Amino acid sequence: MMKRFKELLAGDELIPLFATGRMIHPVVIEIFGLAGGYRGFWIDQEHVGVTSSDITVAALAGKAHDMDCFVRMPPVGYWQVTQAYESGAGGVMAAQINSAEQAREFVSWAKYAPEGTRGLNTGGRDADYTFKSLADVVVETNREHFVAIQIETLGAVEEADAIAALDGVDLLFIGPADLSLALGVVGQFNHDKVWEAIRSVAAACARHGKHWGAVIPNAEFGGRALDDGCRMPTIGNDLHALRHGVLALQDVHARQFE
Repeated sequence: MMKRFKELLAGDELIPLFATGRMIHPVVIEIFGLAGGYRGFWIDQEHVGVTSSDITVAALAGKAHDMDCFVRMPPVGYWQVTQAYESGAGGVMAAQINSAEQAREFVSWAKYAPEGTRGLNTGGRDADYTFKSLADVVVETNREHFVAIQIETLGAVEEADAIAALDGVDLLFIGPADLSLALGVVGQFNHDKVWEAIRSVAAACARHGKHWGAVIPNAEFGGRALDDGCRMPTIGNDLHALRHGVLALQDVHARQFE
């Protein structure tokens, strides 16, 4: 049976993820599921024009392999959070957050009153398409759905403690590409500046009883992240899988190409 992200985090379990966006398709998700080792995935709505239908299909494919999913999105509109939940995603993550106040607003979009400002509707998957009562939808969604804040800007690093302290934030998530860019060491994922920032975020999470995750760009970064308490590492995505698969095929058949 599928465990939701909040349940996995509550058990302090390691939750390896993959990401998808450019190539959202049930077969892609099923291949990752059949490969084993992944506990869930996230859908990139920040860089790709992902639709509600895309999320629905992806979520259904994930559930077939006991994998929960969340949607990464720009923090520009409450409706995107609502549509992600109602399409079947188990959580949401805000990209490009610059302050605790901005993070607080995003969390409010993800929660019904009295915890937030989300509008109530029972027509989506989170309400079992009207099969749940209004009261049950409010209680269960507020309790079970997952909210993450991506830490990838200087402002987010500076206010990581205040962000981690927010009620309703379940996880802080390191974006090493943008973080390295913001710190002036773009692409140097194992640079001391990057790890000083990461460790300050990890410390903020520890102080407030929260977890942290990260995109894992290479093996050295991954080892350091796990040693420092990362519980939600993202290991690859749909495009990485395709690119490395093509390169592997070329390597196997190298003699035929000569």
